[in-house]
Amino acid sequence: MDGAFPSTQRAPDRGGHRLAIFDFDGTLADSFPWFVGVLNGVADRYGFNRVQADEVELLRGYDARKIMRHLQVPGWKLPFIANHMRRLMASDIDGIRLFDGVPDMLRAITERGVTVAIVSSNSVENIRRILGPEATGQIAHYGCGASLFGKAAKFRRMLRVTGIPASHAIGIGDEVRDIEAARKVGMACAAVAWGYTRGDALAARHPDRLLTRVEEIPGLFGG
Repeated sequence: MDGAFPSTQRAPDRGGHRLAIFDFDGTLADSFPWFVGVLNGVADRYGFNRVQADEVELLRGYDARKIMRHLQVPGWKLPFIANHMRRLMASDIDGIRLFDGVPDMLRAITERGVTVAIVSSNSVENIRRILGPEATGQIAHYGCGASLFGKAAKFRRMLRVTGIPASHAIGIGDEVRDIEAARKVGMACAAVAWGYTRGDALAARHPDRLLTRVEEIPGLFGG
């Protein structure tokens, strides 16, 4: 987890968040070490630049578009790369864990009457296996298989499915694109500094909240 970052300004009071839409990898699941471990094999398979060990922290400060440019990943290959990564994760699933405190956090916010959803580029099968039965029971809706820049569309669908307006929803994720997608649909956004993107890079995008501990998440919902 990154060093201490002060929370940015508290999200404006919009009548209370009734829907929490979580990203999964890097937000609920500690999959970044696995991702780094398989990335160069994927680079060799799909013909983009390998990542040197001393580049990892640099790339954690970039948004997705800048990472693609740095690694020279053609946009048309992204769906194939994403499908391959999902299959790789399925084969390595037993080595990937939730961050400490996630099941308790999910239970705490559902007990406050908050509807919990996950929107992710990962597969629902992988997500449920990593969550386990207890945490899976706290998730009301899934929007899986999102494209790299397709989260806003998944957010809009989640708002329609739940019937909860954007003014009462918050997106919680660990990447710049999570902040951008939430803002695109008029939702509040909270960024977590323990995932794929460095806390300073997230802070520069001024999310409504910047969190450094899983235990801070229930505080977004009062109580």
